[in-house]
Amino acid sequence: SLLPEDKDGDGPPQLTVDIEEPLAEALEEAVDKSADLVYSLNDRPPWYLCILLGFQHYILAFGGIIAVPLILAEPLCIKDNNVAKSQLISTIFFVSGLCTLLQTAVGTRLPILQGGTFSFITPTLAILALPKWQCPDPEASATSSTQLSLVSLWPRAQIQGAILVASLLQIVLGFSGLVGLVLKYIGPLAIAPTINLIGLSLFIEAGKKSGGHWGIAALTVCLILLFSQYLSKVNVPMIAYKDKKWKVFQYPLFKLFSALFGMCGAWLVCFLLTAFDVFPAKADQYGYSARTDISLDAVKNSPWFHVPYPGQWGVPTVSVSSVLGMTAGVLASTMESIGDYYACARLCGAPPPPTHAINRGIAVEGIGCILAALWGTGNGTTSYSQNIAALGITKVGSRLVLQTTGVLMIVLGIFGKFGAVFITIPDPVIGGMFLVMFGMIAAVGISNLQYVDLNSSRNLLILGFSTFSGLVLPTWFHSNPGTIDTGDADYEINLHTRTHRLNHTTENRLWGGGGSIAAPVSRRFPWRLMTHRSRRWGGSLPSKEQIPPPPPLEIKRLSSCRRKSPPVMCASGLLIRSRNPWSSKAFVWVSPV
Repeated sequence: SLLPEDKDGDGPPQLTVDIEEPLAEALEEAVDKSADLVYSLNDRPPWYLCILLGFQHYILAFGGIIAVPLILAEPLCIKDNNVAKSQLISTIFFVSGLCTLLQTAVGTRLPILQGGTFSFITPTLAILALPKWQCPDPEASATSSTQLSLVSLWPRAQIQGAILVASLLQIVLGFSGLVGLVLKYIGPLAIAPTINLIGLSLFIEAGKKSGGHWGIAALTVCLILLFSQYLSKVNVPMIAYKDKKWKVFQYPLFKLFSALFGMCGAWLVCFLLTAFDVFPAKADQYGYSARTDISLDAVKNSPWFHVPYPGQWGVPTVSVSSVLGMTAGVLASTMESIGDYYACARLCGAPPPPTHAINRGIAVEGIGCILAALWGTGNGTTSYSQNIAALGITKVGSRLVLQTTGVLMIVLGIFGKFGAVFITIPDPVIGGMFLVMFGMIAAVGISNLQYVDLNSSRNLLILGFSTFSGLVLPTWFHSNPGTIDTGDADYEINLHTRTHRLNHTTENRLWGGGGSIAAPVSRRFPWRLMTHRSRRWGGSLPSKEQIPPPPPLEIKRLSSCRRKSPPVMCASGLLIRSRNPWSSKAFVWVSPV
């Protein structure tokens, strides 16, 4: 409880915080957990650091975001049109920046980056695989007129319309509070296998990228580990001008930029080896993908400037079958994002996100998907797991850094040449980064088991069964792709989309097992957490970030309505400036004295 107190009878009232013993224990744990962070959730690093740290997140997300338009290029009939691909890349980065700003400002308010999602790729590929959406003659698709090629050859209107309508479901789930109702079935036993399988399910993508040259991938891993672990305690002397004189101060440079330095170091090695023709020049030889001159044509042909705008590819069209198929992507993205919220909160030293924060986050992701559909990215938007893992490696959990990343993505998305330069990052370098980042995600999932009594056979049964099911079912559907068959054309599109999804590793790890099995099973049988940790998992005040700031405070006595999602409540009380990481406003209410 918050109580104003005037000890001496004069001067402004002092605000005291009365914390119950269980919450005090949780607070102590959270303070210890966040002590290792260089910048915590509400910290505001200097502007130049925000730019550098934000650029690091931009680089980490680049490989995943750029993979979406590159995967869709062939079914969208623009495989050989680098100019069209560069415009598609600029569009998806521009929209990702907008969505990141929305999520960090009014969504969960966690340092989460939003970007293109693989959850929408499989239903998109299933829809575009239908005979009526097949590409025409290859010579026509290679036309030099980008606008003509996109308008006449890409059935983008159908994809845009399907994402636009299906995303309304995500908005309804968030604003209606239905996601919050589901959360009562989600505890650490459901979150742990879900996040763990998110990381493990990405091993195929990491293997494909790293397999181009395992030596370069291993070099990237070693450099990231070197900077983040062995050199993290090494402070580099820096010179700064402050208070009208030059000062020398020690700065943890390697700790903050470990991922960026690791990738740039491996990239530089690849550039030198390419310059000396160490890597083979033929595409069918091992090590060719480690060359840095493979995608120079894209840099040359990309426009200097391209400002995306809504409706740039035309008006979206809607069909029932495509919308039903795309809802599978919406539901998978929602499930994955909930796990990402918990992982992000844990890595940035915040408590588990409350219901209203998750409601807002899911609703904002739905709004982001609508923006992506209107701008014509051919995809939706979701939280990015590799950037969440970067929080644990760089020890920077500041919300402002990710907001800076959003601004950088918007600005740099307009400069086509700049984005095209990073296409030259070799696949093995990206694969090495994936090995570290995705492994970190899997480890964060396992770390949630500290709240569970692992001496209980009941807990072990649920954990093992849900995790194992998440591995078995995808393998079975992959081996039996034609198991489900109907004669209804529209229904066939829907089922084809969903079975196509079940062949896709990531989403089926989520829906075939993990949280989707652990949540109902754990609610069905009697259960208990660790006795001394049960309150800490769901506690509402286990972080110093949620304690109002010490006096003097800006206090205003007002009588008005405050809104939550849901319900809506009206009360009179004190309005004080908030440091609550989950609050979407700068002020919060305190009960009247």
